[in-house]
This record gives sequence, C-alpha cells and structure tokens, in this order.
Amino acid sequence: MIISASTDYRAAAKRRLPPFLFHYIDGGSYNEHTLKRNVEDLSDIALRQRVLNDMTQLDLTTELFDETLSMPVALSPVGLTGMFARRGEVQAARAADNQGVPFTMSTVSVCPIEEVAPVISRPMWFQLYVLKDRGFMRNALERAKAAGVTTLVFTVDMPVPGARYRDAHSGMSGPYAAPRRILQAITHPRWALDVGVLGKPHDLGNISAYRGSATGLGDYIGWLGNNFDPSICWKDLEWIREFWDGPMVIKGILDPDDARDARSFGADGIIVSNHGGRQLDGVPSTCRALPAIADAVKGDMKILVDSGIRTGLDVLRMLALGADCTMIGRAYIYALAADGEAGVINLLKLIESEMRVAMVLTGARTIADISPELLVRELNQAAR
Repeated sequence: MIISASTDYRAAAKRRLPPFLFHYIDGGSYNEHTLKRNVEDLSDIALRQRVLNDMTQLDLTTELFDETLSMPVALSPVGLTGMFARRGEVQAARAADNQGVPFTMSTVSVCPIEEVAPVISRPMWFQLYVLKDRGFMRNALERAKAAGVTTLVFTVDMPVPGARYRDAHSGMSGPYAAPRRILQAITHPRWALDVGVLGKPHDLGNISAYRGSATGLGDYIGWLGNNFDPSICWKDLEWIREFWDGPMVIKGILDPDDARDARSFGADGIIVSNHGGRQLDGVPSTCRALPAIADAVKGDMKILVDSGIRTGLDVLRMLALGADCTMIGRAYIYALAADGEAGVINLLKLIESEMRVAMVLTGARTIADISPELLVRELNQAAR
C-alpha cells in the first residue's frame, strides 16, 4: 500500500492487525458520536489563507517544560502499544526521539519503563492513573523518576472505564474472547510472527514489575475494572504533587472550571481531552471545548490538546484555537502497526510537511504567530 498522506496509515493498520486490536485502538465508547465529532468538528475549522508574504524562513520549534520540541506535537500515552508492533513502546519512543518530540509511556504499557527509557536520548514522559492501589502508584513514580522521566501526565478522566461496545464485538473482551483472539492471530500471520511470537512477553510490564508476576492480556480488562477509583478527587493528587518535583500535567480536562481547579491545584499544564472519545460519549469534541478553556487559563499554565488530530492541518487548527502543543494517539498507533518505528518517523515527517504548507499559506512564520487570527471566524461560528 502506498502511503502518501498521514491518514493513509489507518487502512494499512486495519490490514495488518487482528480485528480485536484494530477495533480496540479504532473504537470509542457507546455509539461513538464523540469519537466521530473529534475528527469532523476539527476538519470543519476553516483556515484564513494569506498570500504574497515572504515565507522563506519557517520555524516550527517550540519550548515546553524546559524542552525544545522540533514541532508542537507529542506522542500520547496509549495502552498496550507493545501489542501493535514488536516491543511497540520501544519503537515508538525511538521514532519520537529521532524526530525531536516527546514520547509518553502509558501506565498499562507492554514494555516497562526500564526497557524504554535507555533507548532514547531525550527525557521520556510518563502517564499515571489514580488507582486504588496507591502502593503501585508510588512504585511507578519512584521507578519513573529513577529512569529520568521529567514530565508526569496524570490522567483524571477515567475513574471508571467507558462502555466500549466494539471491544466485545471484536474479541478484545466478552464471551469466548481468548479463542477468538487466537483464531484472529492465525489469520494474520505477519502480526502473529512479529508480535505474537517474537514480541513476547505479552504482559503489562509496569504492573508486572510491581506485582512480581506477569499480568497478561487476559487479565487486562479485569485489572482495569478492579483498580480504577471512582472516589478520586483533587485532594487525592496532593501527595503526588508533593512527591513529583518535575512538571505535572493533568489530562482529561473539558470544562473551564476544571481547568481553573487544575491551576489552583498547582498543575504545570493541562491536556484538553475526552480520551479520544473512549470515555463519555456525547461530550464536546476537544476543538469545541478548547477555546473557552484557553480563555480561562491561557498564560497561567501550558495547554495541550488531543483527540481527533490526524494531520498537520489539525495541529495548526488546535494551536490557533488556543493550544500550546498537541498530542497524537491513534494516528501514530496506526503508523506503528503498519510499519513499526519507520512508520511513526514517516508519519511525523508527513505532519511536519503538512504544517509547513499550512503555515506558508496562512502567513505564520513561527509557532508564536499561530493565533485565532488564522481562522475564518464567520465560517467557524456557523459550524458551531
């Protein structure tokens, strides 16, 4: 398959992956309305084309948490990344390092922190949930700090797992899930050899390191359900803020009042996110939630955003709406599944190229030049 656009990787991943894995990454919660709106609403944001400006000098670099990024993009935390390609977290981290952007490791990664951190030259970010087992949380934080992790991404929009009906249909969960997954692996021999055979061990590396025993894919869904904590509130994060002396970012903010609470709490940044449409269906797309949040806390903390970002045009749109940086999840997992580390590198190059074209044709020479002035207000107001 010829890859000419960043969006081509989804079809390539669908060919390569067993259905239970493709639909796990591709799907959302309930009827997936928010999942669709994340992409569609962002695509409807109209850009203001400007011409005949000297655009020979472009600079995509940006500063974030004392790091220099080659462009305002970071790789989001994605659970089970190591099931989409052989030791997938390692490959994705190397790709991000190669392109000068951050990689964020998920709590529920296949590869443990200690396997990934040594393969990259820039500091890794680490994502953590609030879990009932506070001992695991402390262990994960200590190990992350020892491995040189600088930025902690704290996910707060998952006190309970969302209802993801596609997972039951595909074999990720539900009746006879294990034999269905085995059958699907047999019918996808390239994945079965590369990941199924050569990519072992297939367990949740960070959790297994704490428990002292393997936590395999078969335990994954049950472990999530048993360990997420619906009693979470801001005071539960206070000991973590005291323990973690680096940047702390709160992921899962969709409301300006929650953004203000994060500011009062002392967070260094927030991620405007609806978990990629995987938690509560019917909430706003992140591009619609972002402007009001930016109005509330812009300048007081760094604003990152994810969900629905597929192209360099999408990155520019989110920056114009008020974000300081963007994060991509599904887009890079599709590329990773299709072509491993090389796929993620190529995806990031495509996004950079698309950003350069968009910046030239909107008259933005630097990231700081990207503002609401780059948007066609009348069209965007009508789209709302």
